[in-house]
Amino acid sequence: MSKLLLYDFSATTDWSAWEVENDVVMGGNSSSKLERSDEGNAIFKGSVSLENNGGFASVQYHFPSKNIKGYKKALILLKGDGKSYQFRMKANLQDRASYIYTFKTTGDWQTVEVPLKEMEPVFRGNKLDLPNFSAETIQEIRFLIGNKKAEDFRLEIDKIELE
Repeated sequence: MSKLLLYDFSATTDWSAWEVENDVVMGGNSSSKLERSDEGNAIFKGSVSLENNGGFASVQYHFPSKNIKGYKKALILLKGDGKSYQFRMKANLQDRASYIYTFKTTGDWQTVEVPLKEMEPVFRGNKLDLPNFSAETIQEIRFLIGNKKAEDFRLEIDKIELE
């Protein structure tokens, strides 16, 4: 089975399907943006604020349903800032739960391997009493930072694929 490319930032100039969604949707004060690096990679950066019960920043990509049957893990080529981030997936945009996997960045380029069956169901920061991810389709991927502290962040992303 060959790899399934979900997104390659340096291979396309149209990123309009990617949307920033921060805690301002709940009254928070965090800010973030998606910029292009000189190499064409995405740079997700900003500042997480705990004011007004805030505490997260995220960037999401919605797409028509993709069949992921048989794929076991996500591979994400990225360069972080030493902080922890979440990679999130939704099988269906109408689902309340997101399935999350938290990873720590090293400050260097790295390939983060996300075992799909280890992604846990979460809603508004609370783990749900549901099985781990087992869907055969997806419609959303997202990166989120929310480490329960005010902090600036920078995550450079090259590509996301399934294997």
